[in-house]
Amino acid sequence: MNDTILHDLSALDGALYAAVAATDTPALDAGLRRLSRAANHSKINLSIAAALVLVPGRCRRAGLAGAAAVGVASLTANLLGKELVRRPRPDREAAQVAVDRHVPMPTSASFPSGHTASAFALATAVGAILPAAAAPLGLLACAVGYSRVHTGVHYPGDVVAGALLGSTCATAVLAAGRKLAP
Repeated sequence: MNDTILHDLSALDGALYAAVAATDTPALDAGLRRLSRAANHSKINLSIAAALVLVPGRCRRAGLAGAAAVGVASLTANLLGKELVRRPRPDREAAQVAVDRHVPMPTSASFPSGHTASAFALATAVGAILPAAAAPLGLLACAVGYSRVHTGVHYPGDVVAGALLGSTCATAVLAAGRKLAP
């Protein structure tokens, strides 16, 4: 039964990837490609965290928690998740992903999406401390995740797993912070 469920989930994942690839969206292609590249090496996330750290009080705490969560999520996704699962990247040529969408294909494994894990880690950690930032950062995290599928470098399942991993890492960082706080 588990093999049947995994097969069905894999088929669904491939079908969603193919549907995104087949959908003509020239007005979105350049912006999503830029967003995907800007998220490389957690540049967006760490820039937001750094800006928050410059403001005393809750903003500083949110920035520090966000940076820590991004670090934990990135390490967990890239050193643990990708090494344990070793899922190959999608074949965007076979899926006919428009060349205008392409970003360089990473050499690492596909599962989970590290970009998405980091974006959701920031959104979750900062949003818990600064509730007004939760929705905008959550939308940014969703956009980063979608951009990874749109550019053809991840399956949707990789992005869902990255979102869950990032949120979980942020929750762990926040819990550890509460225990360490005086």
